[in-house]
Amino acid sequence: MTTPNELQKFIDKAKKLENGHNLDLSSGEDLSVAIMNLIGIEEHMFFTSQKLGDTKYIDILDTAREMRKELMKKIVKEGQGEIWCTSKHLLSASMRLMEVGTKSLTKGDKKEANSYFKKSFDLYNLFWGLNLGLVDSNPKKAKFEEKPLQEKSILGTINQTIGKILDCCRE
Repeated sequence: MTTPNELQKFIDKAKKLENGHNLDLSSGEDLSVAIMNLIGIEEHMFFTSQKLGDTKYIDILDTAREMRKELMKKIVKEGQGEIWCTSKHLLSASMRLMEVGTKSLTKGDKKEANSYFKKSFDLYNLFWGLNLGLVDSNPKKAKFEEKPLQEKSILGTINQTIGKILDCCRE
């Protein structure tokens, strides 16, 4: 559980970031979605190569992977430890949950779709929280809950803060 002191440190850090960030976060959002799609291409090329027994798809996978690695360096600044890999998996899981949510929506199950969409967005915000330095590089277990996040929870605070500083409509 997060202590009031830890929460206040987080809020202070977020406010400092929010008040004067130098990043072009709108471009960062677009870039993160492009990276998600490159991860998707890697996955599809892997499965296509295996299903068809054709290694030419591995070359496409490798091209997409190299491009993804190059682009991730523009967002993921901390290459040590597990940050790089965790960042990739946060984006990948976010993208997949979004796709599962969309399929649930197509089947007419809005409640299930919204549950997947919420999880997707939580992971996406966690990615940004990690890469903007709002989350400790060695965070304690984050709880992903179905109920609305309380403002005082660490994930709730991340979601609110990221929502304020990442605005894709701001040019």
